Parts: sequence; structure tokens; C-alpha cells
Amino acid sequence: MGQNLNTIGFDADDTLWHNERFFQLTQAYFTDLLADHADRDHLLERLLEAEKRNIRHYGYGIKGFTLSMIETAIEVTEDRVPASVVRQLIEAGQEMLAHPIELLPFAREAIESVAATHQVVLITKGDLIDQERKLAQSGLGELFDGVEIVSEKRPQTYRQIFNQYNGGPAAAMMVGNSMRSDVVAPIQAGCWGVYVPHGLVWEVEQAEKPSDNPRFHELQNLGQLGELVHALS
Repeated sequence: MGQNLNTIGFDADDTLWHNERFFQLTQAYFTDLLADHADRDHLLERLLEAEKRNIRHYGYGIKGFTLSMIETAIEVTEDRVPASVVRQLIEAGQEMLAHPIELLPFAREAIESVAATHQVVLITKGDLIDQERKLAQSGLGELFDGVEIVSEKRPQTYRQIFNQYNGGPAAAMMVGNSMRSDVVAPIQAGCWGVYVPHGLVWEVEQAEKPSDNPRFHELQNLGQLGELVHALS
């Protein structure tokens, strides 16, 4: 095991498997259902406002997203949204919860390439039941030394998690597609933060790149992770 880098943390959604594209497809369906009441941009703006407002109530994930769609539908129709539309929104959320997991390129290879020499932990936020379902369907669960499903990813979250592993945060790396949650927050906690762009990023998760920080790295894909970990170890 390397003296400088001992623990590798992996984000799950849109780092190891597809996630955001299903939210965007459902958003498109949502705007189609309510097209007679408001235009697309206004609906998406109101939906985003509801999602941000409701994070503290429902947390992250499909269930909170579904409730935010229903709330927005009620608001934009001034309480006149048909029950049939509410039912369709609920069914859309249920379909998202049942969608098969599709791994991103190099996901398994990246974990296996570092698991032989380092501790590896999955750190994901969202609904406990849904995240457990996705991990089980992914077939990746047995590769991790630990799994942490958290309500939020703050610097203190990473300190608490990585303090359980050899070397603590200073000897830990977090790998993910969210600049705010998977890169900036870990770096603030004293870890390395590795950004692997996915292309589709929820607006809430966007942040400035900490490009001048020596602990920031960016990869084109997970296939490059093994080489970076070897260099830092």
C-alpha cells in the first residue's frame, strides 16, 4: 500500500453508473404533461426551485424529485392539476426507481485496478433504499471495503468517513463527477479530489474548478485512474 495515498473513495451516480439522464428524461415528460399550463423553461425553473427548497425536507433522490414535480404541478396550475397528471408523475417516479443499472465505461476496471493495493470505499448520497438497490444491481458491491450512504457530502462528512481508514483524509482521494460534492468538498477536508466529467450535471452540483489546488486532478474517464493512483502512491 502506498505511503502517500491509502484510501480511494468513489461516488456512485454518474461516476460508476448512469443516473442524471433519467432525471432529464423525466423532466422532459413533466414539461410535456404540463405544456398547456406553462412553457418548458418556466416549468423547469419552477421545478428546480422546488427541488432546492425541498432538499432539506426530502434529501436527494428520486422520491424527493417526484414530490417536487407534483408540488410544482400544483403550483403552476393554481391547484387545478388533474389527478390523472399527478398519477402519471407518480408512475414516472416509480419507473425511475425500477430502472436497470447501466455501468459507465471502465467502472469495474477502475475499482479493481486500485482495490488490489488500496482501501476502497463507496460514498454516495441520496435515498438509502434506492442507493442500496442500485449498488446491489451494479454487481460492484463486493469490491468495496466500505459503503457510506449519506444525506449530504460536506467536508466534515469526508473527515468522519476517512478518519476510519489508514492515514485519514490526508491519505485519501475522492473520485466523482460532481465538482461541488465529489471534488471541492473533499479537497476542503484535506483529501485529493479527482474530477471525472460525465457531461450531464444537475445545476445544484456545479461549482468552480479548484484548478490551482495541488490536490485537484481531472481525468477524461475512469480508465485513467489507476495510473494517477500509482503516481500519487
